[in-house]
Amino acid sequence: MSRPQDELAEEGEEVYRNPTEVKKSQIVMPCHANHRQELSVGQLLKWMDSTACLSAERHAGCPCVTASVDDIHFEHTICVGQVVNIKAKVNRAFNTSMEVGIVVKCEDMFSDSHWRVCRAFATFVTQRTTGGKVQLRPLVPRTQAEQVEHSLAAERRRMRLVHADIMKDLLTNRAFQQVEVQEAEKAVPAERTRVESVELVLPPHANHQVNTFGGQIMAWMENVATIAASRLCNAHPTLRSIDMFHFRGPSQVGDRLVLKAIVNNAFKNSMEVGVCAEAYQGEEPLRHINSAFMTFEVCDRDGKPCILPKIRPEPLEGRRRYQEAIARNKIRLDRKYIISCKQTEVPLSVPWDLSNQVYLSYNNVSALKMLAARNNWVLNSEKNKVSLYTLEQKQVLSFKIEFEADIPAERAFMLLSDLSKRVEWDPNYERCELIHRVDDDDFLYRVVTPSICRGGVSSSPSGNQGGRVQDFILLASRRPPCDSGDPYVIALRSVTLPTHPPTEGYNRGEVLCAGFSILEVSKTVSKISYFNQASPEVLPYISTDIAGLSSSFYGTFCTCSTFLQDNRDDPTPKDQPPSSTLKSTLL
Repeated sequence: MSRPQDELAEEGEEVYRNPTEVKKSQIVMPCHANHRQELSVGQLLKWMDSTACLSAERHAGCPCVTASVDDIHFEHTICVGQVVNIKAKVNRAFNTSMEVGIVVKCEDMFSDSHWRVCRAFATFVTQRTTGGKVQLRPLVPRTQAEQVEHSLAAERRRMRLVHADIMKDLLTNRAFQQVEVQEAEKAVPAERTRVESVELVLPPHANHQVNTFGGQIMAWMENVATIAASRLCNAHPTLRSIDMFHFRGPSQVGDRLVLKAIVNNAFKNSMEVGVCAEAYQGEEPLRHINSAFMTFEVCDRDGKPCILPKIRPEPLEGRRRYQEAIARNKIRLDRKYIISCKQTEVPLSVPWDLSNQVYLSYNNVSALKMLAARNNWVLNSEKNKVSLYTLEQKQVLSFKIEFEADIPAERAFMLLSDLSKRVEWDPNYERCELIHRVDDDDFLYRVVTPSICRGGVSSSPSGNQGGRVQDFILLASRRPPCDSGDPYVIALRSVTLPTHPPTEGYNRGEVLCAGFSILEVSKTVSKISYFNQASPEVLPYISTDIAGLSSSFYGTFCTCSTFLQDNRDDPTPKDQPPSSTLKSTLL
């Protein structure tokens, strides 16, 4: 049992602390608050940005600037007299950029209670005083929590790079092209909500490089967005979330920042405000600094969201913004649903479509990486260097099977990521058909397992019920290493497809979290780990192996090892062609 850090400190033992960690604590004073005596979100953004910047500069050893900030959802407001505690640390360093994780908590000194306000991930880039970027040194994680964040940072970076493509693909879909503006009698004209304001960047607004603080720009943008939102509802709105945004260019002392905001669309209980920041000096043309989309609510005295009036968009560009707001709202709802689903609740699978596939893929890979990073696995049995580990947590049993194979890691990755080949070595995969190739890294499969489990432990996605054949609709997400030392990852989870509903004669099974992690031991040897986070109903099918009464896992993965070695010198299989069975009706 571990001892508290303060006890270790009293005994003179070294207490580990991440060298990039920066903490900031601030009492909320009336000058930081709005008219409701609540901390201004703009002020909070400034504190978050400065804290994260200090963390980034600790690792880089040179000045850094904010490049982007992921979606931020504000769970609670903070009142005057309460304490804001902000902690920031670098999760991972890439070539010239790094991800900084930020956690904001609130502390009430009188009740001694604490709660989380928000969590954010910001990307910072290095910048020499003479211009250009600095090559960053790698960040080595030391704790389990750091290893998880280090691994997930690569997946979050992947999402940032495709963020714009998600919107583009969604807006080209016919369903969104055919969205018509609702003409309501009492609709508020969008032009009534338009706000324009100008700010002069002074030395207190800038860092030591005379670049405007990213947090200061965000604070000014939040101010005009709040005014625009209040003009629609004739009330005082509350900022609930900010979509992912990027700083497109720098701003410096002496710039005039022109800030523009307008309500793009109003839904039942929320509205989206688009805000843009542009800079200029003298007679030069406007430079686009940043654009952001902020979601506001208006709450009654009981804290419940009020119904908002409809918005009548401006012609042409206003209608485009109106439709784009609908697309972004769908993405927000999809993401919220995927992230909020508890892995111990039913149904485990969530609907898959083209608009949420990136977030489902991220959830799929991140769940497997988090499971693999746990350090409390217990060795249950071992036979000829094929090891079975178990892990029990919150009434969920997980198992891991680990072995080494004489095959290059990349080749093992290619063979194991093709689920259609799994029938060649896994007796619990009776049939496996490719439904749809989403892209180069994500595939949808239908897997059929036999009605009788062969042996005590099963490497199938789940156990069967009622003696009937089971089938699964699986999303398979594969990821090559981001850096040397990272494993290859093949993650599996259940999804729901309208084109493939449950059919008579089959029990529709669900995969919680499963897949492979493949680590390169040498150029010719790989360490392969198979994970399965099983539900309690699966326990009877693997209990004999866990109890030591059988060792079917050994036979299955010996066959897997033989399969890999037999195919190690074959030409790398070509990517599978896309399937035509998945229709556009998914959207």
